[in-house]
Amino acid sequence: MSELTRIHPTQLHAFVQAIWLHAGSNADEARLVADHLVAANLAGHDSHGVGMIPSYMTSFSQGHLQLNQHPVLEKDAGAVLTFHARGGFGQVAAFEAMQQGIARARQTGIAAVGLHHSHHIGRIGHWAEQCAAAGFISFHFVNVMGDPMVAPFGGSDRRFGTNPFCAIFPRRQGKPLLLDFATSGIAFGKTRVAWNKGVDVPPGYLIDHQGQPTQHPGVMHEAPYGSLLPFGLHKGYALATMCEILGGALSGGRTTHEETVLASHDAIYNCMTTIILNPEAFNAPAMQEEAEAFLDWVKRSPQSGSEPIQVPGEWEEMNRALRQREGIPLDANSWRQICLAATQAGMPEEELAAFRAQAS
Repeated sequence: MSELTRIHPTQLHAFVQAIWLHAGSNADEARLVADHLVAANLAGHDSHGVGMIPSYMTSFSQGHLQLNQHPVLEKDAGAVLTFHARGGFGQVAAFEAMQQGIARARQTGIAAVGLHHSHHIGRIGHWAEQCAAAGFISFHFVNVMGDPMVAPFGGSDRRFGTNPFCAIFPRRQGKPLLLDFATSGIAFGKTRVAWNKGVDVPPGYLIDHQGQPTQHPGVMHEAPYGSLLPFGLHKGYALATMCEILGGALSGGRTTHEETVLASHDAIYNCMTTIILNPEAFNAPAMQEEAEAFLDWVKRSPQSGSEPIQVPGEWEEMNRALRQREGIPLDANSWRQICLAATQAGMPEEELAAFRAQAS
């Protein structure tokens, strides 16, 4: 098993920002990318954190990821906005699209945002949290355009992406309720983390290239490729199908099929359809009280084991507190790959050595 390196979030943020500045990003873009990736690690979602940097660097070198782009508004239909991201950083495209969607929801009470042809938009919960910080509820349907990794229920090979679904509910007192998950049993990035650590994944999440169950994460990273499985059998598959069509086709983007399949697994393109609701537009004066009454009711259930009853979003909050205090853990393979990406970006050796010295 790979050993762990720990680094303080502030130092890691500075390192990530410096990598993309050397690669050619402007200051705002480098900051937004660092904000997002480090926040994903802080929340405990290492699959969507700084471990993505080597893949992003490969995508950039291959001409897929386009630096310093901004989403273009293709259509303004009042409560509905459609944006083309032009292959730019998803951390920029999604942030700016959510900004405009939030502003429109303030005017109309509800807004829908279509964002398509964006490079990887990362942890979807980050964009939901952006909406919740403004006091709004949001729902997000996402597809991974042309990058099949998941087998359909009853199938034996990869046909669509991990297609996340996300929803958030802001609370007057307390952190938002956040639901954010891939429709595959585990995210693709979690297989990367397990592979780098040299450990298996739990049973029930993977099949090999012959459609047989396996726990070895290498089937997702070395040919002949296997597939992820949907969560919850037919239920996860059905939700993935809706995310593919609502996130891909409705947003103005594309779905995954013969014409859209990409040759590079590092060319990660997302499409997302987001619904943003202003709760004040509803006739629900007791909304917060009713929500808290339900949460209190749920938490008073007698525990069945040693783990406490949690509501959506509490797991992430627990991780944030722990990792702010103890630092963000990175396996040795991931840390080595990130440092190599820094060199590829053009970071001088003495600057890289200074960042390396900050890790323990």
